[in-house]
Amino acid sequence: MSEMVKVAVDAMGGDNAPSEIIKGALEAANENSCVKICLVGAEDIIKKELEKYNYKQEQVEIINATEVIETAEPPVMAIRKKKDSSIVKALQLVKSGECDAYVSAGSTGATLVGGQVIVGRLKGVERPPLAPLIPTEKGTALLIDCGANVDARPSHLVQFAKIGSVYMESIMKVKNPRVAIVNIGAEEDKGNALVKETFPLLKNCPDINFIGSIEARDIPAGYADVVVCEAFVGNVILKLYEGVGGTLIKKVKAGMMTSLRSKIGALLVKPALKETLKEFDLEQYGGAPLLGLKGLVVKTHGSSKAIEIKNSVLQCVTFKEQKINDKIKEKITLEDE
Repeated sequence: MSEMVKVAVDAMGGDNAPSEIIKGALEAANENSCVKICLVGAEDIIKKELEKYNYKQEQVEIINATEVIETAEPPVMAIRKKKDSSIVKALQLVKSGECDAYVSAGSTGATLVGGQVIVGRLKGVERPPLAPLIPTEKGTALLIDCGANVDARPSHLVQFAKIGSVYMESIMKVKNPRVAIVNIGAEEDKGNALVKETFPLLKNCPDINFIGSIEARDIPAGYADVVVCEAFVGNVILKLYEGVGGTLIKKVKAGMMTSLRSKIGALLVKPALKETLKEFDLEQYGGAPLLGLKGLVVKTHGSSKAIEIKNSVLQCVTFKEQKINDKIKEKITLEDE
């Protein structure tokens, strides 16, 4: 029997809290008997929500938290002042070792700050990157960093490449993952100062499979498995990905309803189209892990529904089983020797 994995879930964070958060967490527990959920938040509200569901009580625990950190609050100040918030208490459970992982759809800033201040970085990790999986024509790619470090230095991007390679090999089972740096052209001498300085460092890094620059239009084609960039660029790529994907799906659906012929055609292709579009639904891949911390911290979209919460929790199980933190630590330690 697999080892029990305890996940602290911020029940009060996100646009759809607590209903969708709790629903998704329970779905994960029902799907995997080795998952134990610690729902952190207002106890009375959580208990009332739990009454709607059938679940194994031994797999669910409530940790009362009387405060909530709102999205608009300054993250550093909120972490310091709201010690009894669901985010702080959930992160403390990971720090103490009572839980293996943390999942939240709440304040991104508070999660990023709290992850580093409360949980702490692995020795040797300069800046933990936020790294979501994004769909491509050939499967998935890891976008690293997408929101944690807008002032990254070349040495940070090199670490991102190494950490991302470990993640794709261990979690996604991609052998010798291809690493590329986001650029405005394929030529080595193109790009801003950060990219120009980082390129030769990646090129001369012996323990990654660096393939050079990648332009944004080539990311969806799956030319690289690990897409390296600083957080500003990564966040723009991620948000554009989401926006274009959502718009295309709406346009395709609308186009199929324009005439009787198109409606008949839609019925015929619906099963195949549904499976294809599902691959480009970011909710299917869970949240974005903040890699390089002493414990697993996963940030999901603020608008997360139950499916993304469920997949984020199950993602934590794989993370622990594959001992990703140990592998990242080993990679970074070898780098320093």
